[in-house]
Amino acid sequence: MKKYIIIVAGGRGSRMGSTIPKQFLNLNSKPILMHTIEKMHQSLDHSEIILALPKSELHNWKKLCKKHQFKVNHHIIEGGNTRFESVGNALKKVNEQSVIAVHDGVRPFVKNSVVNECINTAKKKGTAIPVLEIEESLRQKTNSGSVVVNRDDYLIVQTPQCFRSEVLLKAYQKDYSPKFTDDAAVVESMGIEIQLVQGNKENIKITTPEDLKKAQVYINLMLE
Repeated sequence: MKKYIIIVAGGRGSRMGSTIPKQFLNLNSKPILMHTIEKMHQSLDHSEIILALPKSELHNWKKLCKKHQFKVNHHIIEGGNTRFESVGNALKKVNEQSVIAVHDGVRPFVKNSVVNECINTAKKKGTAIPVLEIEESLRQKTNSGSVVVNRDDYLIVQTPQCFRSEVLLKAYQKDYSPKFTDDAAVVESMGIEIQLVQGNKENIKITTPEDLKKAQVYINLMLE
């Protein structure tokens, strides 16, 4: 079955405190986004990569690819104002039965084994997302303060989120809702069960300066 990788890279870098979009910030002398694309290409060879970027950044990305001699083949499409719209635009390029992995452009450290487990589970059952258990204590805000909640009742959600094409294409025919914070939420709104796969702790989403420092540590450990 054909495999598609949709990489969503619409961040503006506001939480990073940078004028440069976070996906274009350098990590070990190369934009974070290039690390992410290379990782997904390595995990799922013979797949078609579709990159969703803000319209304002399309030219900049092409210049960066030339500067860094970036050779991984990928299609570039114009993203939207929301993740939902960006993924919807990318899905217009899916024209055959397949399994689709949707991944954040600033998650360069997902393990190959996690990606393949998600893909294989989605092939069999239609859906799969990587998750992590919560190790810290949790409290829920209330009108009068907060109350403790059972952390075993909650999970941290990562990407890539993987789906059979007929499932995801049908889900994205729905109208947008603010509740659609990720692709699993869109699919789940159709009453479809989301299958869970064990994620990896290194698969952080790089959105703050602290995340970028942590990412550099991970890169250094990988190079040792």
